[in-house]
Amino acid sequence: MEELIMPTNITDATFTEETDKGLVLIDFWAPWCGPCRMQAPILEQLANEFDEEELKIVKMDVDENPETPASFGIMSIPTLVLKKDGQMVEKVVGVHTKDQLEELVKSYQ
Repeated sequence: MEELIMPTNITDATFTEETDKGLVLIDFWAPWCGPCRMQAPILEQLANEFDEEELKIVKMDVDENPETPASFGIMSIPTLVLKKDGQMVEKVVGVHTKDQLEELVKSYQ
């Protein structure tokens, strides 16, 4: 049985290192956030659909890491930020379907 790939948890300290190369989807979330819990399995599916060279998916708990979300002007969660080679190219708020996220990612590949 193939091992499932899970999004990597990152922190304020590891943010730049983890998100400055290639195409990276960052999930800003919190454990108490119901919609964030709805988004999580969709992101797990995407993580297993794309090679990490194509798309890296990372998660950041906004309660434990307040600096990075503040620098992106994140006011509500879940918020997904797509970075390409270190530059933010998209920011979407709320729960999104797998199809919506695939379309978003493919538009930057």
